[in-house]
This record gives sequence, C-alpha cells and structure tokens, in this order.
Amino acid sequence: MKLALLIPVVAVGALAAPNAWQSKWQEIGKTSAGNPVYLDPKTVKKGTDGIVTATLRVTFVKPVTTGKGPITSSRTVAMFDCAKKAVAVKENTFYHDEAANKVFQKSAPKQPGYGPAIKGTLPDVAMTHLCAK
Repeated sequence: MKLALLIPVVAVGALAAPNAWQSKWQEIGKTSAGNPVYLDPKTVKKGTDGIVTATLRVTFVKPVTTGKGPITSSRTVAMFDCAKKAVAVKENTFYHDEAANKVFQKSAPKQPGYGPAIKGTLPDVAMTHLCAK
C-alpha cells in the first residue's frame, strides 16, 4: 500500500521538473512579434562604467524559414549603456534546435558598436527591463 502511494508522487514530481536549460531563464517580456524574451539572471553584470552586460534569448513563436531549415530561437550576449539608451551586441547565436544545440549561425563582431535599440525588438525589451530605475 505504501509503495502504491509513493509511485504517483514520484511520477508527478518528475513531470513537473523543468529541463536544466529552461530553469535558468526568466521571461522578461515579449517582442512586438509576440516572441518571448528570456534573461539568464546569473549573467547580469554592471561595470564601473555603468554598462550592463547580460545573456538573453528569444524563442520564435513562428520559426524563421531559411534554405537550411527553420530557425527556432536565438541567444544574444549584449551590453547596455542605460545612460545613453544604447546597446551593443557582443555575440549572436541562431538555433535550428537550441535544446539539441543545433546551431544555424554564430557571429561575434570584433569591435561591438553601440546603437539605439529598435522598438519592439529583443534589445528594446531587454533594455527596458535591465535599465529600469
């Protein structure tokens, strides 16, 4: 009888546990296209110069079609200058399947340049969240 009660509890607990790659991400908003934007809180660092660096990701509600297959998500490491309301991307990775680490394209500029965040994009959502007073 005790064993019968234990099995359902263990099974329910196993179903409720999130995947390790999902558990660290906190949803901070949505893009204008409705794509959820996530932040890894452990990566948020504020420099002495006031620049906030963070790792973000977006999952595409409607995958982006390419000749090499659909892109379902992206991960971005960016720097935010809250005083100037500017962003610079340090690294971008686009995925066919992020959970399986199937990368479509990865890029990192040698010299990241700051510019405005376009309204409704991942950088705009992130800046709004990270630079809130």
